[in-house]
Amino acid sequence: YNLPPGLEYLNQLDRIIIHQQVELLEAILGTETTSKYEIKNHLGQRVYFAVEENGCFDRNLCSPIRSFTIRIADNMGREVITVNRPLRCNSCWFPCFLQELEVQSPPGTIAGYVVQNWDPFLPKFTIQNESKEDVLKIIGPYATCGCFDDVDFEVKALNEMSTIGKISKYWSGFVNNVFTNTANFGIQVPVDLDVRIKAVMIGACFLIDLMFFENSLDGL
Repeated sequence: YNLPPGLEYLNQLDRIIIHQQVELLEAILGTETTSKYEIKNHLGQRVYFAVEENGCFDRNLCSPIRSFTIRIADNMGREVITVNRPLRCNSCWFPCFLQELEVQSPPGTIAGYVVQNWDPFLPKFTIQNESKEDVLKIIGPYATCGCFDDVDFEVKALNEMSTIGKISKYWSGFVNNVFTNTANFGIQVPVDLDVRIKAVMIGACFLIDLMFFENSLDGL
């Protein structure tokens, strides 16, 4: 009831797959192009399609910390989620200017936020609702290089004691990980999690991708 239009698809999902579509020009020349993603259910059926919007300057010179707007549309072409990331610092030496990402659903209405937390060793984030109230935590591993294996960011309760899900960067093979920036992620959350928070988790996945796996040698 009272679900944002287009988020009905997320209501019964406890697993979301995000697959980046690799542009031929980017794969051959190493030039950053506009990122496009397919968002699928656990059966591999496309639920949404996402496109990143920003300038060529941002993509090629500010790559991992670049600002962007990602517009997520359903299979009818209706925009249902908007993800906004401002240009922010990506260093533990500047704890007052860390990453923050805003998710809207429907576009123009805040669904929640992803806020980076300062930590000298671990990647940490807080998932917040539309009122900026803390809902969940995301804690990554000490090292985000996959070394021929998946990399898991655990989704935890606020006390950081119990794990309720994860965001995983899937190992996609030597050729893909070395010669392209292709990204394959999986999000696992409780099926009864608020769909707005599920939408925020999708935004968190995009942020984690750019912060930790943007380089062409990711996964090694």
